[in-house]
Amino acid sequence: MKQIQPTGDERVLAGCVYCGAFPDTRDHVPSGVLLDKPFPDNLPVVPCCSSCNNSFSLDEEYCAALVDCVLVGSAQPTPRHREKVQRILEWQPALTAVLEAARSVDADGQTLFEPDLERVENVVLKLAKGHAAFELHTVDPEEPSISVAPLPLLDDASREAFETPPEVCFFPEVGSRAMHRMFEHGVASPSWIVVQPDRYRFLASPGLPVLVRIVIGEYLACEVVWGE
Repeated sequence: MKQIQPTGDERVLAGCVYCGAFPDTRDHVPSGVLLDKPFPDNLPVVPCCSSCNNSFSLDEEYCAALVDCVLVGSAQPTPRHREKVQRILEWQPALTAVLEAARSVDADGQTLFEPDLERVENVVLKLAKGHAAFELHTVDPEEPSISVAPLPLLDDASREAFETPPEVCFFPEVGSRAMHRMFEHGVASPSWIVVQPDRYRFLASPGLPVLVRIVIGEYLACEVVWGE
């Protein structure tokens, strides 16, 4: 990813982008647990507090392991899992047990997982807040709407609607990375930004409403909307 320095009002990002507290550390968006090594250069980084930085870790590991276990079809660690997820499952038997308990097989022999949506949505909201802050120079304290669905299970119309960047009549925030991409680098806003192929991509749309879409592992399609 090309790193672009924002030139907008520094006061917008003066606090933790997740809770507004004093930002005594920084956080990568997305977390490395959702990516494979070697990590991409210039990963998005946002200001945050230590409390938020630490509080999301377990849910992020859960979300990363859940997506991988769904794709593999098993919650037991195997070489078919991503190396990072295999280690997590081996080192955290309690998490493996949680995922195994969520696993079932239907009448057609298809493996299903019943996710803990609260944990998944907690991670998705955290990621969306980070992308809105990093890309759009926007921090909205209001509660947004959150939707999460398996990308391969969307019908053609829903898939096309999700993949197509929304039409907006607003320019990105002055000085934001999205504005720099648009005017200096000719990148349409909004547009999909690939952090790591097949692992993670996102789209951040300015205006009313502010919208962030995320795809994790080319499996989990997520959308967060503020001001809908």
